[in-house]
Amino acid sequence: MAGRTGGGLRESLSGPILKYYAYKATKAVEFYRPIMYLFFLAQGISFTQIAVLEALYNLTTLFGEIPTGYVGDRIGRRNSLLIGTALISVTLLGIGLSSSFLPLAGLYVCWSLGYNFRSGSEDAWLYDTLTDDLSEDEFARVRGRGESAALAVGAVAAVSGGYLGSVDLSYPWFVAAGVTSLGALVLLTLDEPETYEETASENLSLRRTVRIVRDVLSRRRLRSLLLYYYVLYAAVTYLVFVFLQPIFETVVLDLGVPQPRVESLLGWFYAAYSLVGAVLTYYTGAIRERIGLRTWFLVLPFAVGGALVGMYFVPVLAVPTFLLIRGVSDVTRSFAGQYVNDRVESLGRATVLSAMAMVSGLAVVPFQLGSGVVSDAASPLFALGVAGVVLVVGAAAILLWEIPVGDGSVGDQV
Repeated sequence: MAGRTGGGLRESLSGPILKYYAYKATKAVEFYRPIMYLFFLAQGISFTQIAVLEALYNLTTLFGEIPTGYVGDRIGRRNSLLIGTALISVTLLGIGLSSSFLPLAGLYVCWSLGYNFRSGSEDAWLYDTLTDDLSEDEFARVRGRGESAALAVGAVAAVSGGYLGSVDLSYPWFVAAGVTSLGALVLLTLDEPETYEETASENLSLRRTVRIVRDVLSRRRLRSLLLYYYVLYAAVTYLVFVFLQPIFETVVLDLGVPQPRVESLLGWFYAAYSLVGAVLTYYTGAIRERIGLRTWFLVLPFAVGGALVGMYFVPVLAVPTFLLIRGVSDVTRSFAGQYVNDRVESLGRATVLSAMAMVSGLAVVPFQLGSGVVSDAASPLFALGVAGVVLVVGAAAILLWEIPVGDGSVGDQV
C-alpha cells in the first residue's frame, strides 16, 4: 500500500503520535543504568548472583515473548502496553526496596515479563495507527523520533541518576519507577487503531497464531533477515553493551584518569551515549530516504565488525566506536521493524514481532557464554574483536545465500 507521507501524518501528529512520543519519553532506564551494578554490590549481591539474575531475565524473555505477543494480539496492543508498563514500574520500585537475592530474583522475572508485554505490541500499535491514516511508510521515521525522545530524556536521566546515586543508590530506582508510571497515564489516553479493531482478534487461536508465524518465516528473504539482523548483528552488538563499562574503565585509566573519577565519567558518557543515539534516530527517516534500507543493511555489519576489530589494536577507538554503535542500533531496529511490518498482516503482528525478538534473545545466550570465556582468558577487548570477526564472516556467508533486504519490488515479498 502506498503511504501518504504528508497531510495524513500531520493530522496524526496532533493526537496519538504525539502521545506516542510522550510515552517513549517515560522509558526511564538511564536513571539507574550508571549505578545498577554498584547498587547490587552494595546490597551484598555477589557477581555470581548477578549473573544468575541476568540469566533469569534472559530465560524469561525467551519463554515469554510469544505468549505475551499472543496476549497483545488478543486483548489489544494498548492494553498489553499498559500491563507491561505497570509491571515495570512496580518492579523498579521493588528493586529499590530490595536488599537480598531472592526478592531480586522474583523481581527480575517480573521485569522481563514487563518488557515482553511491550516489545511486540509497541511496534504493532504504532504501525497499525499509521496504517489507519495510510501513512505506514512513515513507521521508521516516527519510531526513530520516538526513540530520539527517549534517548534525549535519557541523557538528562543518566547524569541525574549518577548524582542521585551518590546520595543513595536506591533513589534512581524510585525516580525511574515514578517516571515509568507516567507512561501508563499516557497510554490510558490512547485508543486501539481501527486497523486492529477491524481484525477478527477474538478468533485468533494459538494454532492459527503458530500458522501465521510459520507462514511469515517460510519466506526466504525474511528468514535471511532473521539470521542476518535478529541473530548475528543483534547478538554481537549486545556484547558491546555488556562490555562497555569494563572497557571504558580500562581506556580512561590508561589515559591517566584517576580511579575515583571513573564512575562520574561513566554517568557523563552514558549521557553522551544517549544524545548521539537521539540525534541519529531523529533523522531515521532522512537516513532511509538518502541511503535506503538495502544499502544500510549491506554495509552496516561490515562497518561495525571492522570497528570492533580496529579498537582491539587501538583501544582508544573504543569510545567513538561505542558511541557509533549506540547511535546506529536504534536506527537499524527501526528499519528492521519497518521491513517486517510491511510484510505482515495486522492479525498476529505482535506475535510475529515477539517471535523475532525471542529468536534474537535465544541467539544471545551462546554469544554471552562464549564471550565470557574469551574475556576471562584474554580480555573484553579481545572478546569484542573476535565478535567483530564473527560478524563480518557471518554476514558475508548469509549474503552469499540470500540478500536479506530487497529493493522493494514485488519479488521482494518472497
